[in-house]
Amino acid sequence: MSRPSSAGGGGLGAGKAGGGKHGGSGGTASAAAAAAAAAAAAVAATAGVGSVPGSGSAAASSAGSLPHAAALPGQSPELTALFECPVCFDYVLPPILQCQAGHLVCNPCRQKLSCCPTCRGPLSPSIRNLAMEKVASTLPFPCKYSGSGCLLVLHHSQKADHEELCEFRPYTCPCPGATCKWAGPLEAVMPHLMHTHKSITTLQGEDIVFLATDISLPGAVDWVMMQSCFSHHFMLVLEKQEKFEGHQQFFAVVLLIGARKQAQNFAYRLELNGNRRRLTWEATPRSIHDGVAAAILNSDCLVFDTSVAHLFADNGNLGINVTISMC
Repeated sequence: MSRPSSAGGGGLGAGKAGGGKHGGSGGTASAAAAAAAAAAAAVAATAGVGSVPGSGSAAASSAGSLPHAAALPGQSPELTALFECPVCFDYVLPPILQCQAGHLVCNPCRQKLSCCPTCRGPLSPSIRNLAMEKVASTLPFPCKYSGSGCLLVLHHSQKADHEELCEFRPYTCPCPGATCKWAGPLEAVMPHLMHTHKSITTLQGEDIVFLATDISLPGAVDWVMMQSCFSHHFMLVLEKQEKFEGHQQFFAVVLLIGARKQAQNFAYRLELNGNRRRLTWEATPRSIHDGVAAAILNSDCLVFDTSVAHLFADNGNLGINVTISMC
């Protein structure tokens, strides 16, 4: 059976009968022109055109700090390095703003700073560097998770959207609630769960019963259990919360400890049975990259209110039949 855990950790399970299947400072605004000239020279050099004397060496001096830039085919690493943010070492992408001395910093970092990280000069008023924006529009940039294995290079306008969904993005702890701040690669998720969330029980087999105990407990409560089958691990989550004020609901969903593409290979079925009644939900499991919150927000899960829950409950406990199948 699965006991409630407000920290998103707890859980016990009950097997189903017959189951078991299993910076450098100073300068003037002319620094911006110099940077743009260096960028233009690098563009010309990449295309096989002669460059402005002296500009190439200035660009090369910063190339080494972005190791992944050298991996871009057909592109000068010196050119890409001109767009390196001195704070986070990601790329400064349009709209590109500079300090009064011409130094660049990416927009996310700029919002957290009170002065230029390179020269300590003021960041306001905001000054657009249109020349560097034009150069950025001609370049492919690598995904920020290239160090984790992503090989894509993209136009700057596509970069943020891709990185939001990139399969190489670090995974966060899939347990409900906001108490665990762990993040890491996919292969480290299960060891993290086993070491940090030891109270979560894992049942073997593709056909099991998820037994949530004490469903009448007040407030927001969640029940968690793991299911192992087809050489994969699945997280079963039942949450009780007020999605709408004054109206408590239960939300049940299955997550795959894996990538989105892997999740497409499976289907799951949740079923409440009892008192000559049946309530069923069938869907593709979500990847833990998507998380429980997104499923609840979109109602992409089994949803029922407390009155329905009590129709199927037995002495305050609710059994949910869970079946995992391969597509």
